[in-house]
Formats: sequence, C-alpha cells, structure tokens
Amino acid sequence: MNWDDTTDESAAEGLAGPAAERLVGSVADREDQAVEAALRPKDLDEFIGQEKVREQLDLVLRAARARGATADHVLLSGAPGLGKTTLSMIIAAEMGAPIRITSGPAIQHAGDLAAILSSLQEGEVLFLDEIHRMSRPAEEMLYMAMEDFRVDVIVGKGPGATAIPLELPPFTLVGATTRAGLLPPPLRDRFGFTAHMEFYEPAELDRVIHRSAGLLDVEIDAEGAAEIAGRSRGTPRIANRLLRRVRDYAQVRADGVITREIAGAALKVYEVDARGLDRLDRGVLDALIKLFGGGPVGLSTLAVAVGEERETVEEVAEPFLVREGLLARTPRGRVATPAAWTHLGLTPPSRSAGGNGQQDLFGA
Repeated sequence: MNWDDTTDESAAEGLAGPAAERLVGSVADREDQAVEAALRPKDLDEFIGQEKVREQLDLVLRAARARGATADHVLLSGAPGLGKTTLSMIIAAEMGAPIRITSGPAIQHAGDLAAILSSLQEGEVLFLDEIHRMSRPAEEMLYMAMEDFRVDVIVGKGPGATAIPLELPPFTLVGATTRAGLLPPPLRDRFGFTAHMEFYEPAELDRVIHRSAGLLDVEIDAEGAAEIAGRSRGTPRIANRLLRRVRDYAQVRADGVITREIAGAALKVYEVDARGLDRLDRGVLDALIKLFGGGPVGLSTLAVAVGEERETVEEVAEPFLVREGLLARTPRGRVATPAAWTHLGLTPPSRSAGGNGQQDLFGA
C-alpha cells in the first residue's frame, strides 16, 4: 500500500543481480510498479502507518491550504519501499496540484534541472527521488530555486558568458533519499519539513495486507495475513510482493483461500523463513557460523565463502541481519550473535569456549 516505485534502487546503487532478484528485496521491479500503481492510497486518511509523519504532514498541508499558499518543501528519508513516492503523490493530491516526477541520477547537468524548473506550473509538486545523487552543479542551482524561486541560466562560454535570471512560479519540492547523511547541509536546510520513514510494525503490515488483498480480490484470513506480515521485514512493498506469491500458491495448490498453513507452505517454497530471511541471508549466517565459528571474519573472506560479491553481502544482506540482531559489525570483522546461532538451530558457544573472540562481545 505505501511504497516507492519510481526508481530501481539496485541499479541506482550498482547492485544489479541478487539485489534485484530477491523476493524479500526492497527494489521495485516492473511487476511491483504495475501493481503498486493500482494499490497506492490516494490521501492521508488511506495511508497506513507512519503515524507521526502523517500527523505532521497533515498540519503542514492544511496550513498551506488555509493560507492559499504553496506548501513548504518536503524532504522524506528512509529505506526503499516505505512510502516516499506514495506520500509525494498524496501531497500533490491534498494540495490539488499536478506532480512532476524525476530522480537525482537523471539530472547530471544544471541545464537538465533548469529545463524542468522552467516548465513547472504555479503550485506544482516536483518529486525528486534519490536527491542525494544529483550532480553538484544542479544541486547548487537548486539552492536558489528553492529559496528565491529563481535560477540563473548561463549563456555563452568563457569571458563572454552571461547569467540571465529566470523567475520561477512558486512550487513545492519533495525530495526523497535513502541516505540522508549524504545530503549537504545547505540543501537540507532549505526544506521546510523533514520526515524520516520508519520500518513498519507487524500489526501495520497486517492492515496493509488486508487492504491489498481486498483490492486484488484475494481471500485471506487473519492468521494468513499475520503470517505474511511477520515475514515482510517491516516493508509494505515486500508484504505486497509476498501476498501475490502466496496468492499464486493458494490458487494452484489449494482452494484460493490464504490461511496460516497455506502462507507458511508457500513461503517455504520461496525460501522465506519465519523471520523473513531468504537464501542469501541464511547463506551468510551459515558460512559465518559453520565455516568460521561465528567470527570475527573479514567481509571479503565472508563474501568468497558465500559465493557473492563483497558489495552484495555488505549492502544487500547485512543491513537486515544487523537490524534483526543476527550479525554484528566489529573492528575485527563480522560476528554472528547468539540469536543467529539459535535461528539456525545451533547452540551458541559458551563464554569460556574461547577461540573465536565471541566471548569478548557476547555472553552473560
């Protein structure tokens, strides 16, 4: 229900292949984009989750409408699939304005940005996804556009070059980023409202799944929805993708109704376990524990053991494992936590076992 679909995050960050193919990945493929367009909520009342962000944004938009003014510029940060694109569209809908969608990687020159800005209508919403990946010249032009609604277009080259000021109609910029720390302070400071999108709780994902099931005409009971929600890694996009795969299983191998048993059997086929780990995640933990005694082990060595690229392990698998408390990044290397041993059905080494350094990091 609440997710982004304007860019392929794996391609944007150079993580094609495993990142784009994972069922539990937060990258939106073409199928996701097509389905999400139909499931996307149209206003803040329909938007599930992100309660604080919704409340704050509602106040900002209501105040702007009451003044008859353009809404302040908005910066949305958070992991892919949490609803940044959806909220940008809702902002435009709430303000009764059209929306223009582009992304940072698409703006490589200041002229690219000038062309977009000069064609905006008054009050229009410009959604700029992955804003931290915009080129520096375009970024510097954006400072003036956001603050003064004006840009200077350079005509000519060398000593004969002149700057022609171009007035812009008031507009609202909605920037989205997965890496807010990469934004320069001058750019961050020009946003009137900044919000961070949090991962969803299972109860919120349960509501997302029930709503999507209704729109997709899928019959699902409460326990079936809860089973899918618990494996969705706190991300609505993943919840909806798992729902579609479980729907397929239920239609082919059952009576079409999704129950807990059907959901569990379907996700076992797709190798998504009870905590939302897939083959890659379990492979990392399995190698770390069974080959290296739980660590610490260097990232490059771990990647070779898993048979993946270093970047794939570090940027695709590790973030979720760290967030789940299954893996720790230490100065000496990667270490499996006791929870990881338990998840794989193994007994964590005792504090006095020695040999792998874990006694210095974990234990009673």
